Amino acid sequence: MVSGVKYYGYRITILMDEKQVIAECLKGQTESFRQIVEAYADQMMALALSLLGNRQDAEDVCQEAFVQAFRNLHRYNPARSFRNWLLTILYRRSLDLKRKRTRWRRLLHHLSGYLLEAPSLSISRNVSRNNSEETEIAGLSLPFPDNLTLPERAALTLWAGEGLNSQEIATILGCRPSTVRVHLYLARRKIRTWLDEKKERREK
Repeated sequence: MVSGVKYYGYRITILMDEKQVIAECLKGQTESFRQIVEAYADQMMALALSLLGNRQDAEDVCQEAFVQAFRNLHRYNPARSFRNWLLTILYRRSLDLKRKRTRWRRLLHHLSGYLLEAPSLSISRNVSRNNSEETEIAGLSLPFPDNLTLPERAALTLWAGEGLNSQEIATILGCRPSTVRVHLYLARRKIRTWLDEKKERREK
């Protein structure tokens, strides 16, 4: 059972018989997990909004956090606060999203001059409240130069788009982390050279 009260405008929820609900979920009674979602959804959403500042991103991260919590419920330590365990998952998912966005922005910073002039690419310009502009590409398709090898493309996409580290990428590509770092270095160098050449041709 879930009960709630208003306190200074915030909805404070209490999950009655929390341990029992968790035990039911662990026994396979998936419907019981809905009580957990109802109890903590507002708190999770409030934290996600404060971290990400975007409702759509916050809703996505909350959903992902609840799914992750459900799948890893068997790892929950009853000695810990269940609420804090959920919020920890949410916090880490939010950091993952911000890390991915930061890496893409770094890559887009190098590509922005070319992208804004390429009519064949799907580009939108969003103006934030402080009137600053941010360029976003629909999806994760970037105009990589033709001389990038498949491993270089894969390493760069997994690093910038998925937020993976060199060890994780190495596992996927079946190589050493040091090799992944070489792929990333060469990919960035080729992109930089490619952009410089395009800039020179435009200036002629």
